[in-house]
Amino acid sequence: MKPSDYGVGRNLPEQFDAVLPRVREALKAEGFGVLAEIDVQAAMKEKLGVEHGKYVILGACNPPLAHRALSAEPDLGVLLPCNVVVYESEAATRVVAVNAGAMLGVVGNPALDEIAGEVQARLTRVLESV
Repeated sequence: MKPSDYGVGRNLPEQFDAVLPRVREALKAEGFGVLAEIDVQAAMKEKLGVEHGKYVILGACNPPLAHRALSAEPDLGVLLPCNVVVYESEAATRVVAVNAGAMLGVVGNPALDEIAGEVQARLTRVLESV
């Protein structure tokens, strides 16, 4: 797993349909609920009439951490929830989580640094466990 400016991810050799439920379970084990699930493949077909590979965006939220973050920075809701994507690539299924440090770092509020670190640690464990 190598972080980019905006995400951290890994490739898995298993099929998409086997990986997606494991990602949901791993998020749950780290205290995240999935508030939103966007099926990009279905949306592209419905809205644009184009074919797209399997691609799901999971909007994950850890309520205690979200509460702490919103208490420190009320406008932070524009950056929530923490997105995790699962999609088919040519050779694998790719799972990518938002880089919480980069996301919360744009705010410039040092009170969010500890929260970002905890969110990132949990998301990294999610990626490592699937």
